[in-house]
Amino acid sequence: MWNVLNWLQKNLVWSIPLAMLAGLGFGQVADPGFLRSAILPLTFLMVYPMMVTMNVKELLKPGGGTLQGTTLVINFLLMPVIGYAAGLLFFADQPMVRLALLLTALLPTSGMTISWTGFAKGNVPAAVKMTVVGLIAGSLLAPVYLKLLLGTVVEIPVLQVFMQIALIVFLPLGLGTLTQRWLIGKYGEPHFNQKLKPKFPPFSTLGVLGIVFVSMALKSQDIFANPGLLPGLLLPLVLVYALNSAISTVVGKAMFKRGDAIALVYGTVMRNLSIALAIAMGVFGSAGADAALLIALAYIVQVQAAAWYVKLTDRLFGAPPAAAAPAPAKAG
Repeated sequence: MWNVLNWLQKNLVWSIPLAMLAGLGFGQVADPGFLRSAILPLTFLMVYPMMVTMNVKELLKPGGGTLQGTTLVINFLLMPVIGYAAGLLFFADQPMVRLALLLTALLPTSGMTISWTGFAKGNVPAAVKMTVVGLIAGSLLAPVYLKLLLGTVVEIPVLQVFMQIALIVFLPLGLGTLTQRWLIGKYGEPHFNQKLKPKFPPFSTLGVLGIVFVSMALKSQDIFANPGLLPGLLLPLVLVYALNSAISTVVGKAMFKRGDAIALVYGTVMRNLSIALAIAMGVFGSAGADAALLIALAYIVQVQAAAWYVKLTDRLFGAPPAAAAPAPAKAG
């Protein structure tokens, strides 16, 4: 089982499209309506393991103020404007799809922010702090932004959105923190970091794949009835991610050293699609299926964008500093 879970996590480029195809096929041979009851358990499976591995104490560490501040400006001033404008431009008559695009813009960073920053040899501690700050700030600000920007075209139940966020973000965060402390107290921090911590992310990936499967199954009939639906959603997503990557790259190169610049890119381009999907499906019910479809497709774009960007980092920011050579052994 571990081999399967690890493969799914390490090969998201393949596992997410496979989950989408499986959902599409299931929706053609069976009535997927009963799958709605699986959304909340899958959401918890998706979020809780990520919270167990999250180090909230990173918030208390000093330093990196300019980097974190720049990240916040991009994530909570620039990206909401881009998400809202893209929604108006491409989906003016589809309010729920506009909602999905805005949700992805409002919820930055995920566990993959840290992973991809590490793959690209960026500043991982800064990425960890971005992830914690982005999760908390995005969860608190998203209902307010949704009401202000889309409240005239979509009925936004602000209290219900806050309750859903409390259920899928802050409850797992509290339980995850308690679980982390218990495991560290029982086994020690080195054992937790080396042996236990790596076992949690694959379960989170399983939750992601389950939610993607459900969202595609619920929209299967509509997709087969309108084959042009997917390309029409993918193009705006590709453009938004490309614009986001370009802006973050320019700002990173202009303001920061290599490691910090890479953390900035992955801390602003990677979006918390898991929570966006959970809000769309959990708060807006059947109407949220249109929103869920765009967010599910965003997984494909995001993973591909992150993987390609790793290959470009040396060209964009230069090679990482060489590791210091070990001191020669003393004779005798």
